[in-house]
Amino acid sequence: MINNRIRAKEVRLIDETGKQLGIVPIEEALKMALEKNLDLIQVTEKVEPPVCKIMEQGKYLYSQQKKEKAGKHNKGGEMKGIRLTFGISDHDLEIRARQAEKFLQKGNKVMIEIRLRGREKAHQEIAVEKLKKLIEFVKKTIEVKTERDLKKEARGFTMIIVRK
Repeated sequence: MINNRIRAKEVRLIDETGKQLGIVPIEEALKMALEKNLDLIQVTEKVEPPVCKIMEQGKYLYSQQKKEKAGKHNKGGEMKGIRLTFGISDHDLEIRARQAEKFLQKGNKVMIEIRLRGREKAHQEIAVEKLKKLIEFVKKTIEVKTERDLKKEARGFTMIIVRK
């Protein structure tokens, strides 16, 4: 709500510097805004009387858009995936661990997946050891906790870890 569209008889007024001027009749608030060549913008209608601010409409809309964008980016971390194979070497496990550390430091969750194909399914204990070894490499530098424990799936095992 802007300028003459504000329906309240009285408003709690804030000037362009952010100073609270108290409860003022709407006519007086509009007059003050007009004198300063600015707009009267209703910030919130949840309280009685509504809070209004004297400022430029464009600046207000810009700040609202910035707040919305900031809210979208802060969603608690994406899910990143690291896939291992049955025959992965220790050196490659360390490389994957470093990648997991980078993801965790950025605040992301990490899903570690090990795929088993054919006869590899008969040696599941080796696959579980590889997963545990990767977790140990990660724990050397970052404290992590498991969000979802080791889970057997159709094509192998998965596990989700997050930073403590």
